[in-house]
Amino acid sequence: MDVRERRARLGALAVFRDLLRDPAVRALDAALGAWGRGDRYPRRLGAFEAEVFARGGDWSRILLELTARSENVCIRQCGNGPLDRSLLSALEEELRFLQDLSQLRLEDLPDVPEYLTGWNTSAVDIPGEYRRRMEQVHVLGYGMFARFHAFTVKDGRLVPVKHPDPQRLEELPGYEREREPILTNTEVLLSGGPANNVLLYGDAGAGKSSTVKAIANEYADRGLRLVEVKKHQLYELPDLLDDLAENPLKFLIFIDDLSFTVNDDNFAALKAILEGSAGGRAGNTAVYATSNRRHLIKETLSDREGDDIHAGDTRQELMSLAARFGLTVTFQNPDRDRYLYIVARLAERCGLDMGEPERSVRAEAFAIRAGGRSARVAKQFVELCRGGVLHS
Repeated sequence: MDVRERRARLGALAVFRDLLRDPAVRALDAALGAWGRGDRYPRRLGAFEAEVFARGGDWSRILLELTARSENVCIRQCGNGPLDRSLLSALEEELRFLQDLSQLRLEDLPDVPEYLTGWNTSAVDIPGEYRRRMEQVHVLGYGMFARFHAFTVKDGRLVPVKHPDPQRLEELPGYEREREPILTNTEVLLSGGPANNVLLYGDAGAGKSSTVKAIANEYADRGLRLVEVKKHQLYELPDLLDDLAENPLKFLIFIDDLSFTVNDDNFAALKAILEGSAGGRAGNTAVYATSNRRHLIKETLSDREGDDIHAGDTRQELMSLAARFGLTVTFQNPDRDRYLYIVARLAERCGLDMGEPERSVRAEAFAIRAGGRSARVAKQFVELCRGGVLHS
């Protein structure tokens, strides 16, 4: 395959057309197009080399990764049945071309100046890897969902969290009983069953938010993704849920520290999302929310003593939101025994060298100074001791 044919085939990509937006692929296209145009040719080849070197130096691995994570019509449709014959034919033809392109070396190109050193290539199987991706798309995902497992919302779009909280379930001792129904519900979601929306309610510092993040980390390799939504973004959720409905992965819509005032417009938005809207909720999503308020509404005595003729109906309306969560789990701050158990497990996990009697006495004293026992206080105590900030 000569230079002109390679460039023509590259520019004619249809299924994998998103690859043409990648800087390395663009640099290669420019280099191939500069052949026969004087000193532009070596300059473009040097720019391509620079892109490859900046990403590890192995062109074959770069192209394999780009192809595997490509978000295209084939990967989006493969979960909904067999592909159209013409689409499948185009896919196979382009995979063969990309496999050939992955083995391109500098010495395969004509008229290359001696001062260019070239890039590395390696044995890869782009067609085989892509078929595996298609077979396991419900677990591996595609596009940014293959690279990241946690997202936030910005301007109505999902934005990857490049450095998510690494919280793990084993780092949250003492609340195994509370987590059990949430884990079971998550398993139901992953299996395609009718999962419930979950409200994690209780005391501050009891590990509600950490539990949701740890669950997302625990099940990321089984196709679970986390989308954190702020309360003021709830009106954007219907469009986001529509976009996610056809995605083969499963999604936790995470709303942290949720509470409303009586006249909050976001109250009605979330109520419609949980239940009652015409669109309904996609089977691949579930809402996991945390709150310090059982009924999610901040009420005052003046609210109860107002001039509403049907005050009872109004209170029922306010409490109806919490009732739309099919599963409510209460997280309470620990008593003394549970608090010391959490401290002991965290100390053991991080290798804190301190005898049990001394550790218990100092942990209790630290909790008093911190304003009370909680899982958060236990973690702070162990981390401060481990770092040498707290001394005996």
